[in-house]
Amino acid sequence: MFQDKYDVIVVGAGHAGSEAAAAAANLGCKTLLVTMSLQNIAQMSCNPAMGGIAKGQIVREIDAMGGYSGIVSDKTAIQFKMLNKSKGPAMWSPRVQSDRMRFAEEWRLMLEQTPNLDFYQEMVKGLLIENNKIIGIKTSLGIEIKAKTVVLTNGTFLNGLIHIGDKQFGGGRAGESAAYGITEDLIQVGFESGRMKTGTPPRVDGRSLDYSKMNEEKGDEKPDKFSYSDQTRPLIHQKSCHMTYTSLDVHDILREGFDRSPMFNGRIKSIGPRYCLSIEDKINRFADKERHQLFVEPEGWNTVEVYVNGFSTSLPEEIQFKALRSVVGFQNVKFFRPGYAIEYDYFPPTQLKHTLETKLVEGLYFAGQINGTTGYEEAASQGLMAGINAALKVKEQEPLILKRDEAYIGVLIDDLITKGTEEPYRMFTSRAEFRTLLRQDNADFRLTPMSNAIGLASDERLKRMEYKFDEAEKMVVFFKETSVSVAEANPILEAKESALVSQSDKMFKIFSRPQIELDDVLKFDKVKSYLDENPLDQEILEQAEIQVKYSGYIEKERNNANKLTRLEDVKIPEFFDYHKIKSMSIEAKQKLSSIRPITISQASRISGVSPSDISVLLIYMGR
Repeated sequence: MFQDKYDVIVVGAGHAGSEAAAAAANLGCKTLLVTMSLQNIAQMSCNPAMGGIAKGQIVREIDAMGGYSGIVSDKTAIQFKMLNKSKGPAMWSPRVQSDRMRFAEEWRLMLEQTPNLDFYQEMVKGLLIENNKIIGIKTSLGIEIKAKTVVLTNGTFLNGLIHIGDKQFGGGRAGESAAYGITEDLIQVGFESGRMKTGTPPRVDGRSLDYSKMNEEKGDEKPDKFSYSDQTRPLIHQKSCHMTYTSLDVHDILREGFDRSPMFNGRIKSIGPRYCLSIEDKINRFADKERHQLFVEPEGWNTVEVYVNGFSTSLPEEIQFKALRSVVGFQNVKFFRPGYAIEYDYFPPTQLKHTLETKLVEGLYFAGQINGTTGYEEAASQGLMAGINAALKVKEQEPLILKRDEAYIGVLIDDLITKGTEEPYRMFTSRAEFRTLLRQDNADFRLTPMSNAIGLASDERLKRMEYKFDEAEKMVVFFKETSVSVAEANPILEAKESALVSQSDKMFKIFSRPQIELDDVLKFDKVKSYLDENPLDQEILEQAEIQVKYSGYIEKERNNANKLTRLEDVKIPEFFDYHKIKSMSIEAKQKLSSIRPITISQASRISGVSPSDISVLLIYMGR
């Protein structure tokens, strides 16, 4: 039935579990993916979309490392948008609207075609642990399956409890049962656990909506894609979303049910995501606002099911229905199912190492919502890194840890391990101090070489990245070395209301002006000749543009990152006794002893550890 012992067992087949299983298997480890439902692999439990602010950068990073999320997103997209295009490239964030059913189907098909990967459908109810080391799992049928490492990606299923108004029932998500037993096993060996909550909006019948009364939201005229590989192509045809608004009448109807809302009557005590508020939270916190946006998002190319983004709720179903019927365009709405809130167990991530291996049990890894995060992209990136590091441990190789100046994934994991989280953690560009370096356009430059070095990103991907890097660099050099005449430059400068030149000047200097865009520079005769001899695609041209326009910012941020890297190189002994440093604050001693940072830089980011505590620590270590 099973082989004697797996290298890696992944428990749960959501976004984290799917990426973990793919990574471990592609690194040559015999891997087993265990899930309660093989029909729901990589299910989009909430909104049918991938990417967005900071999240799009994460998907690009996953793809650059050879993960599957970018490819699946491209193959199943129904609309593409590059968000924040009016701002600098550090803020540009790709996002796709996805076909929910096709997304899960494509993920399953890709996993089934992955060598070294087995599947099993059943609930895991326990862990096999001996001498603080994981040795396998136990299923609800009592079957024991042995493994060298185990990755837990349980999502919202651990003791999951669904709330709709004054009704509550066990479940991991709508229509699926909760998982029991794992939390209890972990607590028994010394883990600390907590509860979090999240919510989801109603799903409605698109045939019952009047789109003529809503604002149409189209995709980009020239859509891009997520994956750096040539396995996918940008969309040719796209499907529109729509936008409408709540009103004071809608708010009044919703308030009728507040006394029956589990969030307001005290039945839900756990904390939900601060940046993805329920509709009742929005009305309560922003009582001065007369309306809130609702994004009406199709669930796929052919289905009539619609996701009402912005209307997350756990109010009684009749209140949800009555309120939505008062929204413009929703007067005749029909429900597929009401919105609900769900509570679930998580484990504060300060109990993990940067590899996502637990400190208490060797060979056991956590990824996704079990660590207190929210979002498909955050989960998938953790799954990727947990799968990679579980495989590297099995192969007795050095772990792969991404630094804060190398990837948003590095920022995400470092934040979790170092600071912990008491509310569902969501990634934002503001969390990354080096976001000019961590752009969506250069994720392959940053990550593909190191992923290729461990055997995950293919040689083909590496060659593709190197070609793009070299050609962009050559074009930047061309701009630096090539002059443009006054006669050719001034008409373009005048049209863009930019100061005219009195003598020929280097193209790099002209191009660096904020008013001058790529299309302007492409009009110069010498640029046309260069591109006739060296045909380049849009991706390389845009990369060259970014390198020219933001060279000063990029260089400054790289210098800042290098300064901090020096502190990353100052290692702290694993069993360092902080309590023997008398001049350090009591809080710092407690936090440092609990979290056990591996470098001075990580120690400096721990909440409650002051700069003076770090100075004392450096002195004590002879620095």
